Amino acid sequence: MTTAALASSALAVPHSRIRELAELAMQMDLSAKAESDKVLRLYFGESNVATPEFIKRAAQKAMADGFTFYTSNAGLMSTREALARYYAEQQLVTLDPASHIVVTTSGVQALNVAIRCVLNPGDEAIVLTPAWPNGSAIVQMANAVVKQIPQPLVGGRYEIDFDAIEAAITGRTRLLLYTSPSNPLGWVATDADQDRLLALSRKHGLWLMADEVYDRLYYGAQQLGAPVPSILRKAAEDDAVIVVQSFSKTWCMTGWRVGWLISRPDLCARATQLNEFIVSHAPSFAQRAGETALLWGETALREMLTQLKQNRDFCLQALRAMPGLTVPAPEGAFYLFPRVEGLTDSFAFCKQLLLDTKLGLAPGVAFGAGGEGSIRICYASEMAILQQAMQRLGDFLRHR
Repeated sequence: MTTAALASSALAVPHSRIRELAELAMQMDLSAKAESDKVLRLYFGESNVATPEFIKRAAQKAMADGFTFYTSNAGLMSTREALARYYAEQQLVTLDPASHIVVTTSGVQALNVAIRCVLNPGDEAIVLTPAWPNGSAIVQMANAVVKQIPQPLVGGRYEIDFDAIEAAITGRTRLLLYTSPSNPLGWVATDADQDRLLALSRKHGLWLMADEVYDRLYYGAQQLGAPVPSILRKAAEDDAVIVVQSFSKTWCMTGWRVGWLISRPDLCARATQLNEFIVSHAPSFAQRAGETALLWGETALREMLTQLKQNRDFCLQALRAMPGLTVPAPEGAFYLFPRVEGLTDSFAFCKQLLLDTKLGLAPGVAFGAGGEGSIRICYASEMAILQQAMQRLGDFLRHR
């Protein structure tokens, strides 16, 4: 009898190294006798701040008002109109809600449907790394080839290796994906970076995909809360540009699974059609809650940013006093990515740290090329937790 095999494209996708550690941490917590004995979980990219009450109430009202049925595959028109107004106010960009915006069930699903729209089997995608691994994994799931280009650390700041990108482009290259602000680096693309990325994509006929999920979590603006300027500000109407976004980070809505993508009308029309065969559409009441977040969320966002900046500065100071660490100052998002001197197996390091101290961090190897030798710390937590975390990490490093 012949045994049916799993698809090679599915088998090629590696297991999440972050999830491996998380599963171990969850097992450890099962045997914890008290809350104080549980793992300090700084490995996931998630704030421990709950979704604001006004957003929860909006979802409850939406359900009471009957928003429990199917919507358009592209999402509620009211949600797309709210997003268009939001971009006009925050990014000074004019978007047609009917043809430029598709609501998705999360940022990762926006990545998924957009990548499926632009890659054929055997095509190649260039991904700037270290980066959240989902982009590379989705390329592989589309039976395409990933080429990861590490961002070098130069003078205390990460940069883009444009020479390496040019060298990696072949006749099969169709997509260039970057993240700004970066998970895990905290790096933010400069104005000049955006110009060169856009020029390069035009020169080679590539789709340029920008993951801008952390655009509001930015510390470099004159006024806290101002967004990182979107690549959409520079893109012409016919440019092959895709922006992936989500409600998850800015409004503490990770569990709600609502995001969106913005692109040319031809891609959005096709993504809308593909949505039917992937998820149909984002939950209708969650879309309405997202509209409320866009409308009334600025005060809560600035309060969260103020705390995040305090957390970042505290952790930076603590880490820079520890032996053997190089810690670039992040410009956005809510991560620190310290490089550990002499470290060649970041997974083993984080696993031992977890077992010895009950501190859960993410291994740099989980973020692709250029990530090994570093660890990722999510500082979107309470100060009391961060204080304990820095103490445990410092003690571990001193006794390594």
